[in-house]
Amino acid sequence: MAFEGSCHCGKVAFAVEADPPAKAMQCNCSHCRRKGFLLAFFPVDQFTLLRGEDDLKSYLFYRHAIEHCFCTTCGTQPFAQGKTPGGGEIRAVNLRCVETIDPEALEIQKIDGASF
Repeated sequence: MAFEGSCHCGKVAFAVEADPPAKAMQCNCSHCRRKGFLLAFFPVDQFTLLRGEDDLKSYLFYRHAIEHCFCTTCGTQPFAQGKTPGGGEIRAVNLRCVETIDPEALEIQKIDGASF
C-alpha cells in the first residue's frame, strides 16, 4: 500500500510505493537532532516527487553525501537523497511529514550519528 507526504505548506509532495513503515531511524547528529527527524529509507524507484521540484533547495554538510531537500516556502524537509554503501540511490523520508503515520507508534532505532 502506497503512502504520501508533504511539506507543511503543501507545495512539495511525494508518494512512496511501499507499505508505511513500522520502524524509523532517529539520528543524533547535529542536523537530525535539531530538526527532530524520524527517517525511513526507500529505493529511488519506490519514491515519486508529486509536485514542488522548483520549490526545493538542498542543504549539504559534513561529507556532502546526502542532499537534504527542503521547501523554500515553509522550510520543511520532507526527504533527502543519497546513496547506499553499495551505490544504489535512496530516498530518506521524514516520517513526520506523513500525516497517516503516527510517530508515537513507530519503533525507533537510535543512531549515533554524532560519532561519525
